Amino acid sequence: MKDSKATVEDCQCNADLKKWKIIGPTMAAALITICLGIFYLRWRKATEVQVIVSYPTDNGRSREENERGNLESFNRHTTVNELKNDVKKGNLKIFNYESIMEATNRFSPENLLGKGGFGHVYKGLLPMGEEIAIKRLSRGSAQGVIEFKNELIVISELQHVNLVQLLGCCIHGEERMLIYEFMPNKSLDFFLFDSTRSNLLDWKKRFNIIEGISQGLLYLHKYSRLKVVHRDLKASNILLDGNMNPKIADFGMAKIFTQESNVQTNRVVGTYGYMSPEYAMEGIFSTKSDVYSFGVLLLEIISGRRNNSFYNSQGPLNLVGQAWEQWKEGQVLDIVDPMLRDQCDPDQVLRCVHIGLLCVEENAEDRPALSDVIALLASETASIPFPTRPAFYSGRKLNKKYNSDDFETHSVNGLSVSTIKAR
Repeated sequence: MKDSKATVEDCQCNADLKKWKIIGPTMAAALITICLGIFYLRWRKATEVQVIVSYPTDNGRSREENERGNLESFNRHTTVNELKNDVKKGNLKIFNYESIMEATNRFSPENLLGKGGFGHVYKGLLPMGEEIAIKRLSRGSAQGVIEFKNELIVISELQHVNLVQLLGCCIHGEERMLIYEFMPNKSLDFFLFDSTRSNLLDWKKRFNIIEGISQGLLYLHKYSRLKVVHRDLKASNILLDGNMNPKIADFGMAKIFTQESNVQTNRVVGTYGYMSPEYAMEGIFSTKSDVYSFGVLLLEIISGRRNNSFYNSQGPLNLVGQAWEQWKEGQVLDIVDPMLRDQCDPDQVLRCVHIGLLCVEENAEDRPALSDVIALLASETASIPFPTRPAFYSGRKLNKKYNSDDFETHSVNGLSVSTIKAR
């Protein structure tokens, strides 16, 4: 009986041994496969180039977690190959690195057009004779990579005569380059704020530039396939073609809207002096943020001076405040670029200053939409609402609040002008 029991136990042990002989190698193979998989994923993560588009939110979550709509598919780590696929989907050309090196004479200093916050811009000449501009991002700049992809996403969807045309890009190792149409007359600030070159911008050209910028912005806000807020509109981001026609450039800071209302962000980007108060101080932006920037730019074009070029502690600290003071005192023409005063249409200049002051009003809802701005620029008789004290004003003469009862209306060829009444 004991021998029989032992025999049963021996059989059971043999069966267990056979089972482990089968299961053991299988488990070992699975374990090895898992280890290899983990090693591969770590290796891939270490070697891929990460392009992260980051979008701020107002609910405390990370910016990568909250963006929806048109940009949702881009809110992730992206390898170089995936990025190239995204470029191809936008019908943009991927330029060969060697062709760009040849076009720029290996990025020769003689071909350098300018320097920006994210890198340098070079002129290039393709074999067929086409001139191009190459925006070469600084290596190792995470912010530059964000700007690079954002600009690809946004501008590939936009086509307008007053927007600079993006031809494609070049991706090579750590190199990131954006390829644009070449603009022979550089940027607006190159002429506007130079005492000699500004003479080439007579009033007719300046008014044409004002109208062109407004048309480009209207397209971005209303008529493009994407609703876009530029967020960095300024003189250096307005390029001029051979006929001095303006083209809005640099969409690295641009934001695609998926709704009509205001958006709040905890990552404020742009240029102080052109930022609206609600954006600079609270992170709230909308199309009216661009309207504010346009108003500042309009006043700069008329005066030939930068908004931050005033340092008089006894008066306004910026061009916006100076324009407000001159407008109240009925001396608007005093802010006009001296070289324009004998050639401009005073009524047209007065109207433009009036519109500019409306655009820089402190409350966003009080600023006109771009469609209204264009209508007012085109009309010589349409009445214009009274502007109120502008945002970021600082001066000794405004220690009280004004209301509509403080103004009386005059008319110059149908143009409404307001002045302070004596009490």
